[in-house]
Amino acid sequence: MDPLRVICDENQSEYFKDMEPIGRILELDGYHVWGTSPIRGEDGRVHLFFSRWSNDASHYGWVMNCEVAHAVADKPEGPYTVTGTVLKGTGGTEWDSWSIHNPTVHKIGNRYAIFYMGSNGSNFDKTQEELIKLSKENREAYAPYFHKLVASKQVGIAVADSLDGPWERLTDHPAVPHGKPGEWDDFVTSNPAFLNHPSGELWLYYKGWNAKSAAAKNGNRQYGIAISDSLDNPFKKFDGNPVINLEHLGNNTQCEDAYMFYADGLFHMVCRDMGYYDHNVGLHFTSIDGLKWDLPKMAYREAKYYFDEPMPGLDREGRFERPQLLLRPDGRPDYLFAAYVGGKSGTSSAVILKFKN
Repeated sequence: MDPLRVICDENQSEYFKDMEPIGRILELDGYHVWGTSPIRGEDGRVHLFFSRWSNDASHYGWVMNCEVAHAVADKPEGPYTVTGTVLKGTGGTEWDSWSIHNPTVHKIGNRYAIFYMGSNGSNFDKTQEELIKLSKENREAYAPYFHKLVASKQVGIAVADSLDGPWERLTDHPAVPHGKPGEWDDFVTSNPAFLNHPSGELWLYYKGWNAKSAAAKNGNRQYGIAISDSLDNPFKKFDGNPVINLEHLGNNTQCEDAYMFYADGLFHMVCRDMGYYDHNVGLHFTSIDGLKWDLPKMAYREAKYYFDEPMPGLDREGRFERPQLLLRPDGRPDYLFAAYVGGKSGTSSAVILKFKN
């Protein structure tokens, strides 16, 4: 085994070595909660934008009937008050008509933007309501619809003048559509991660994979970039995509759920591991230019390293997913927010860890 890929203190990033577990938040009756994105508002409060979908659906309802909700607190640790839904599927035939998922919120100039993943199942032979029920009653029968919904995922943007909304879609089409047949991202574009580039450009990182890898091994997730000079102009995909690709390491090694930040003269990416160390930890990549990335160090550990919670036997338990950061004024991480299966409702909620250094 490669000693650089063993889970141990020596292989953990210095940025992430000293985190204090705070606890769970947003354990909402009646909902699965996922993908919690924090930002400090001009009102001095912490605003969260998070994914939630009804417990009437299984965990795999995230791609079928998810919406984005808003919560606020006086301090990062909470307690948080949910103000309501801010973005949901249109219910029509549009590309994001069914599910809005994995938001990440950022201030860009005088506006705020939520980057998200949308899906559409309006051409199915079953209604959304029928599939919500089917997802819990017969997972095998639901699976073909789930995979078709996954294949419909694309990246969109909603904007507002205030964190309190109202939020409106920037355009009526995806900001990052599927690639052309044969391209690396011709099957899916998803899980956006945004960076206000030091040059003033807007860099929108996104996860993608192609139909060939989807058919062979359920996809190999890679990251590319789409770039614009303004929210009012289209994002253009970088010619050198993908910029992060771990497939050459073998065993279908990959990563997902990126969050980008710039600090100490370097570009940083924290994400969920999918085979570099294992599937239960996070990765921390660094880059001088945001294009060529060093091999990762370990970011966060498995959940039990921080929290003494019993494992109730749920899918995907024991690990943090969709990590998002609340940053300090100097750009360094202050708090880590992540999705974590379990909690008092036996579904999923958000969890917070604080950086000590």
